[in-house]
Amino acid sequence: MATELKVGSPAGGAGYWNPETDDQLVCLDVHEETHDVRTFTFASPEGKKIAFQAGQYFLFDLGIDNEDDGRCYSISSSPRRENAVSVTVKRVAGGKVSNWLHDNMKPGMAVRATGPLGKFLRPDAPKYLFLSGGSGITPVMSMVREMADRAMPVDVVFLHAGRSPRDLIFRDELTLLARRMKGLRLLLLPETLNGDPAWPGLAGRISRELLALAVPDLAERTVMCCGPAPFMAAARQITSALGVPADRYREESFDTAVIDDLPAPVESAPASQSYKVQFAKQGKVIDVSSEQTVLSQAKKSGVRLPSSCANGICGTCKSKLVSGAVDMKHEGGIRQREIDTGFFLPCCSKPLSDLVIDR
Repeated sequence: MATELKVGSPAGGAGYWNPETDDQLVCLDVHEETHDVRTFTFASPEGKKIAFQAGQYFLFDLGIDNEDDGRCYSISSSPRRENAVSVTVKRVAGGKVSNWLHDNMKPGMAVRATGPLGKFLRPDAPKYLFLSGGSGITPVMSMVREMADRAMPVDVVFLHAGRSPRDLIFRDELTLLARRMKGLRLLLLPETLNGDPAWPGLAGRISRELLALAVPDLAERTVMCCGPAPFMAAARQITSALGVPADRYREESFDTAVIDDLPAPVESAPASQSYKVQFAKQGKVIDVSSEQTVLSQAKKSGVRLPSSCANGICGTCKSKLVSGAVDMKHEGGIRQREIDTGFFLPCCSKPLSDLVIDR
């Protein structure tokens, strides 16, 4: 659970936040962006600078009701402002963590945090199209803020979609940035005009016709996309149809869908070994083959495990391995010191023996 802490002065050689050892952040400010979106700004209690790249995120573990409730939130602030990091969180109906943050987080409260993590990074390119839907704006907003802080010459078309004009996060700031950054062209797209019938622009959803008209040189641009799964699926299909090659389309998602890593072995392949995997706290035992990840089979078997990225990136599913061995291929979602003390990521781990997991 969050506690009260004061932030130390960055003077005196406090240095930089170490992702391997530092895991406490203290809230400096809570700012209301829209009726259901707030930005929470955090800093190191020791006053350490925090180095990160635009597009990365932090995993927050709030310990609500003494349960595992890790959630990943993309950093929305600029990497050029190293004294603190901001995350922008939408209140989700029934969302345990987002509602707790909105209702309880106050300046001075400390939380456990792991990061920065993630590989949704902007490649060097002459021209970009940023596509965001809802709270998916946060990582690309960090990129735009960095460009502004660095006074970079840019060629960016930024299309941000929301439910209505009042749901367009960072609307005023984006308008100001577009006025000051000559290479930034802003397209705001509310789905409906609820609450603002005098909206002067277009309304609706992204479509092939809209992007072909609004971004005629789309095929020459690198696309950075983040938003709800249906939004990204549409963006992926539309931009591909309009000539954007797959290697110039990047997206970020924390959807909880889990997909098996490998197809079932064909008859000529060696038979996979099956192992017993016990979840000690839930009193459940399942069979997991050496070709399956622990998380994918746990989900299919009805075992409750927190998860987010399902690719070894975010660390949400981090669990204690009481006994047994696994083949884990993670992407930065777990620290070496955590591995050394027996933790592993079920989402990217295949069993090498029978397992007992403290879940």
